[in-house]
Amino acid sequence: MKSYFLAVVVLLCLPVPAAAETLNNDTVIALAGAGLGDQAIIAKIQSSETQFDVSTTTILQLKAKGVSGPIIAAMIEAGRPKVSTTLSVDAADPMIPHAPGVYLMSESASDPKMIRMDATVSNQAKTGGILGYAFTGGIASMSVKAAIQNETARTKADGTPTFYFFFDESNPDTGRQAATWLAGTAATVTSPAEFTLVELMKKKGRREARVGSMNIGGAKSGVMDKDRIGFDYTLVRPGVFSVKPTTALPKGEYGFLYAINGGGAGGAMTARIYDFTVQ
Repeated sequence: MKSYFLAVVVLLCLPVPAAAETLNNDTVIALAGAGLGDQAIIAKIQSSETQFDVSTTTILQLKAKGVSGPIIAAMIEAGRPKVSTTLSVDAADPMIPHAPGVYLMSESASDPKMIRMDATVSNQAKTGGILGYAFTGGIASMSVKAAIQNETARTKADGTPTFYFFFDESNPDTGRQAATWLAGTAATVTSPAEFTLVELMKKKGRREARVGSMNIGGAKSGVMDKDRIGFDYTLVRPGVFSVKPTTALPKGEYGFLYAINGGGAGGAMTARIYDFTVQ
């Protein structure tokens, strides 16, 4: 019995949790009238549950009662809907915020989702047709190719794939993520029009994309017109584009290429390629 009464006494002596405090206009007016600084009142607003009336008439009344502009601004900000900064990497709906990048839409009816693609970076340039160029005195062209590792891509697609490009503009509330799109020209990519879809030539241990040619008539840099594969794109919402090849792609290796420059290791040509395999 003594143990029972001792337990009751201990429970009665424990502190009772305070009910969650909700700040309102009157609370803020009282805090401001007590002479607390703006910084302390704003911190209190940001760390508490709030229920403010911030209509135009009420804001004027708050100002007349000594509530400062920065505090009123914090009250208005507290009433705004909270924006989620969580970005998806596989949601099938392009209206859902995604991390910036290129995505392949999975066609699985049972498990529709987007597959995020990683850019493969080439730091190596190769030349082809040197003998023909030399024997013909430069009449025959010598080609320059950007090489990327592995004979096949990790991302697998069918012959009529759909891609989604998410740029920084698609998530203005999460801040810019320039590291995703910063190209070799130090310009941020904002449209699929800045990409070139090419077929990659499979070689032993690597794949190659022709990115230049030279003959007696001069030199050309960039993807040749005849090597480009057409694609269409549609704006889904600001910063988000749906991208589809204009024709079905035969079995092979492909990639969306951008950012060709000469700043690679040892002066080698650098190219970023979002590569995929059509099975």
